[in-house]
Amino acid sequence: QVQLVESGGGLVQAGGSLRLSCALSGRTFSAYVMGWFRQAPGKERDIVATISRSGGRTYYPDSVSGRFTISRDNARDTVYLQMNVLKSEDTAVYYCAAVRELRDSVYYTKIQEFDYWGQGTQVTVSS
Repeated sequence: QVQLVESGGGLVQAGGSLRLSCALSGRTFSAYVMGWFRQAPGKERDIVATISRSGGRTYYPDSVSGRFTISRDNARDTVYLQMNVLKSEDTAVYYCAAVRELRDSVYYTKIQEFDYWGQGTQVTVSS
């Protein structure tokens, strides 16, 4: 059974940085495409970043492109989300997600494409 545990959320001032981590246990981490999503109060859960199995391909929506960086360490079974130049609109609960994938060059961007989810970590950006 795959388990995902996020950490690193908190309160930060606008313009600041945070790094989120998500550790996967129960299965071979390198076999999974990983993603970060976020959900603000009253809004839908949206993609923030996603990364292929080896880390060679990544995707970001325009809202975070150039500010956020997703990376993974397959030796540590962990995916990271480095968030820079944070804005008040980045305030949300951030979720880590995983889906098993046989191909290396694939990533996913839709909620329904991911099978496993973490419990979420709160990120609050004060203006």
